[in-house]
Amino acid sequence: MSKPKSITKVLVDGDIICYRAAAGTEGSHPDDTLDKVDTLMNFIVAETIVFPASSNLECYLTGEGNFRYEVAKTTPYKGNRKDVVKPTNLPLARQHLIDKWGAVVSQGEEADDLIGIASARGDPETTVVVTIDKDMMQLQGWNWNFTKDVWTKISVYEGNKFFYTQILTGDRADAIQGIKGVGPVKAGKILEGLTTEQELYEACVSAYDGDTERVTENARLLWLRRYEGELWEAPASW
Repeated sequence: MSKPKSITKVLVDGDIICYRAAAGTEGSHPDDTLDKVDTLMNFIVAETIVFPASSNLECYLTGEGNFRYEVAKTTPYKGNRKDVVKPTNLPLARQHLIDKWGAVVSQGEEADDLIGIASARGDPETTVVVTIDKDMMQLQGWNWNFTKDVWTKISVYEGNKFFYTQILTGDRADAIQGIKGVGPVKAGKILEGLTTEQELYEACVSAYDGDTERVTENARLLWLRRYEGELWEAPASW
């Protein structure tokens, strides 16, 4: 899909920028890491808004704390990452993104949530989320995978369908447990032909044998906030 005709707001997943910059320059001089951050950001700017300003370019980083740690009961949220060694210059890359590019650091939630909130406030026709994180595919509007140069326009229904698919499959990257043996293909069959969020939710509850607590747990772990302090709730009729 081609780019949107007009772009008024670019929301950058800073966690991805910093990690790629630091990992790609591991063992190199710290200045190389900073240069890589700038190279990635300048590329994003050139392909989207051309003239960056605080009003049209926003970067977000994940900070301390995350409400999801309390939500997770089945398995520890991101418990599979505790022994992962991070790139040496990652803190340096993060600070550079803050100092030079005005990145905002989350508290008690993830950068993804801040992007979700900012996205909900923007015009879906002209707002672009820049990331390679598949979780952002639940957000209405434009999504740009800058490493593959893939532009995707996501409708409300498509975002919901992706979200409820994840409730069924879980998310191995974040140690969110779905239904055993259910991957994207089986999840697609479970949700096939459904058109409303109510139907999608009911199908998930049925697939979990009526266990609404498990559905709610996964939903609250996977849902990206659309307003400050939001905690996902089941469709109103439930």
